[in-house]
Order: sequence, then structure tokens, then C-alpha cells
Amino acid sequence: MANKRPKPEEIVSKLRQVEVLMGQGMPRLDAIRQIGVVEQTYSPWRKHGALLRHWSERQWRRVEWALIS
Repeated sequence: MANKRPKPEEIVSKLRQVEVLMGQGMPRLDAIRQIGVVEQTYSPWRKHGALLRHWSERQWRRVEWALIS
């Protein structure tokens, strides 16, 4: 059985969780392990994180506009 791929929103959320944990003084590797991924998975996510964040913000704007109308 194949592993489930996380959605872009989930990846952005996990990247933010790591940033928060590191901001609280936790070492990077421990923070990565705490969110449930390995460093080999986290590194490509971090490299593409800016694109994912941009995509996520656009999606949230669309949801907000849909709720307003």
C-alpha cells in the first residue's frame, strides 16, 4: 500500500510548527522529529516552502471571498 502524500496546506502547517518549536529553543532535528517527519522529507519541503506558503495564502483568500459573498 502506498503512503499518503500530505496536501500543501498540511506541509505549510508542519513547516510553521517547526519554525515555532525552533523559536522556543528546540533544536531543529528534534522539532522535525516532533512533527512526525524525517530530515530527508523536511529539507525539500523547506526549499519549496515559499511557493507552498504563497499557494496557501491564495487559497485562503479565495475561501474568505467565498464566505463573504
